[in-house]
Amino acid sequence: MGAALKWAMTIAAIGLLGFWAYETTENPSNQLFGKTLVSGPANERIVALTYDDGPNPPYTQRILDVLDREGVHATFFLVGRAVAAYPKIVAREAHSGDALGNHTWDHGHLIIMNPAQVRESLDRTDDAIYAASGEHTHLMRPPFGSRDWLVLDQARKMGYTPVMWSVPLARDWEYPPPTQIAARILRYVRDGSIIVLHDGNRGIICEGTKINPHVCDRSSDIEATRLIVEALKKQGYRFVTIPQLLAIRGTMHSSAPGNE
Repeated sequence: MGAALKWAMTIAAIGLLGFWAYETTENPSNQLFGKTLVSGPANERIVALTYDDGPNPPYTQRILDVLDREGVHATFFLVGRAVAAYPKIVAREAHSGDALGNHTWDHGHLIIMNPAQVRESLDRTDDAIYAASGEHTHLMRPPFGSRDWLVLDQARKMGYTPVMWSVPLARDWEYPPPTQIAARILRYVRDGSIIVLHDGNRGIICEGTKINPHVCDRSSDIEATRLIVEALKKQGYRFVTIPQLLAIRGTMHSSAPGNE
């Protein structure tokens, strides 16, 4: 075997190993780096609807309109820079009974940050959430699902519950039609599922900037929300926020030790 071929095979092996490691850190069910919330009880007809990357006008408000009409509450994982830009939307989320979570200041990869940078990103975002809503959050979701031992250790030291998801992402950031987003979600929903949709794009501020508005377009998620909620209601599901889901899990664990 020639040296060039050996070198190519070595590079390919390193690349595959790197890809495997990257996928492992982002797999939502992976508990290698520490315990995270992936789903609720598997014998309870409940589902938690969550949104990432907002607030993002006008799409977040229109999603809130759908939730209000349907009498459903969700959990919004907020990007700090967007919270600072649109505090009134966050205030509305809190006033409507929706739960708020921390999705870092600018949606950066936490695993490439040092502990001080992780703390700063989460603290700065929580300060913005409190200024907008009068509430501190104890929920966080790492951007891209990326985490390691250091990230989760810092999050827990700060009092956060790391929240992942159980339903595969619908890739709504690729702008598929609402029916396709809904179909991708509904196919995998089970008792206790945590669903992720997006009302923003990494907290990017499009309004009043030179950024192409298409970057922030989440119009498909508005109709997809309605389709998902109506379909799951017909199947007998009840919608809960992440804090409510945690409370239900806690009740079940205290009454039935070992029940995960």
